[in-house]
Amino acid sequence: MGLLLKGGRVLNLENGELEARDVLVEGRHITRIADSIEADAHEVVDLGGHVVLPGFIDMHVHLRQPGFEGKETIATGSQAAARGGYTQVACMPNTRPVLDTPELMKFVIETAEREGFCTVLPYGAITKSELGEELTDIKALREAGAVAISDDGVGVQSSSMMREAMRVAASLDVPVVIHSEDEDLAKDGCMNEGVVSKRLGLPGIPGLAESAMIARDILLAQETGAHLHVCHISDAWSVELVRWAKSMGLNVTAEVTPHHLLLTEAIIDATDGADANMKVNPPLRTEADRQACLRGLLDGTIDMIATDHAPHMEEEKKRPFRTAPFGFVGLEFAFPVLYTELVEKNNLLPLHELVQKFATNPAQVFKLNGGRLAEGALADLTVVDLNTERTINPDEFYSKGRNTPFAGQQVKGWTVLTVNQGRITYQA
Repeated sequence: MGLLLKGGRVLNLENGELEARDVLVEGRHITRIADSIEADAHEVVDLGGHVVLPGFIDMHVHLRQPGFEGKETIATGSQAAARGGYTQVACMPNTRPVLDTPELMKFVIETAEREGFCTVLPYGAITKSELGEELTDIKALREAGAVAISDDGVGVQSSSMMREAMRVAASLDVPVVIHSEDEDLAKDGCMNEGVVSKRLGLPGIPGLAESAMIARDILLAQETGAHLHVCHISDAWSVELVRWAKSMGLNVTAEVTPHHLLLTEAIIDATDGADANMKVNPPLRTEADRQACLRGLLDGTIDMIATDHAPHMEEEKKRPFRTAPFGFVGLEFAFPVLYTELVEKNNLLPLHELVQKFATNPAQVFKLNGGRLAEGALADLTVVDLNTERTINPDEFYSKGRNTPFAGQQVKGWTVLTVNQGRITYQA
């Protein structure tokens, strides 16, 4: 028996048209898309005119397991992902222990297969324990299922270490995913360095801490031929550097978060630095930086949207701004926030281009099976309601984390159904 989605509007990813179509899923694949498909013995879901999209893919989440299960688990994080329309997520390795062995790759994959609500793709660490002192066995990590390598949470400070990592990664066709932060420049900063940080008396992190590391790694990628992917880009000069690298034909890609597209340090200023739910790394920066990130997304310099979903316990985020942990959650409302602000309200890009940033581009960049809506494609699907406006309410989150600056916003574009490899994983 198959799964028949009737009465929906399928988004044409080429021309942006919404086409009234039924979608039949049998096994793990889409077997038919047509004007009308007979129910026969299939399980039927009436979509009521809602919009059918390819399942979203987030290449940057923190599921916290193993080691920090009080913040999140593979089960709760993937359930939050499914509620947000995600069918694949890539989890960062800065757990405890760090995901730096084949055994830990297998642990994540097997736990997700047993307990999860979406496909979980683990990153392997670049260096053992993310200490920057010794390379991991990148070949073994890849063979065990690592989607790429990253020391996210910290930047690889040693240029020679990163150079060697890129050489090995290039020979294995493994993407190198960078947390771009020069720790000597960032020091103990807790927000963007500038006028606001000085007024609040808080130590700042300059944009240069990000862009200087990106510049270094672009040059290393040029020498080694590695695929370099820049995490959570936030600084205007960083965007320019990625734009230059692409103009030179280098295999450099980048992601941006909803919060760096929509928010600035002004929200920290408005609370006098009293609310650590506004604290994230890289930090919320200036309006000029935000506009640069937005331009980069619109012109294709930035390839994809990633949430950098980083759950923390409530008591941690109640600490003073200086000492509270960095990070926001975002899986459950990333698409509604950006659909509302970029498509509906401000008409900055059409729906199908936003969906490409959420699904098609991540699949293409990381060579994943997904991001398509076609007969024969993997049945990773998201159905969204573009009309109903609802409030972002952390009390309703499936994630253990409640830490977000978007709480209380009214947005449209909520997920009503998620299908992962032919299995319904969320239904409103």
